[in-house]
Amino acid sequence: MSRIDELTDRIERLLLRHEELRRTNALLQQQVAVATQERDSLRARLSAARARIDALIDKLPQVAGDAGDPHDDPSNNKA
Repeated sequence: MSRIDELTDRIERLLLRHEELRRTNALLQQQVAVATQERDSLRARLSAARARIDALIDKLPQVAGDAGDPHDDPSNNKA
């Protein structure tokens, strides 16, 4: 096999490999785009859930810090 034939074969293999890598790269870029959309959607859902939880917490009745359990009051001791 002549040197030119060897070079031609190597160039053809390189071109095939290059095209294969381009297709693989395009598929990976699509996967990244899908994953990014999914991440953004999950972040939005998480933010909405946090807002709902915060709203529910705000609706809970407030418990006074100094009005503790009457059972803990030493003046209410029945000894």
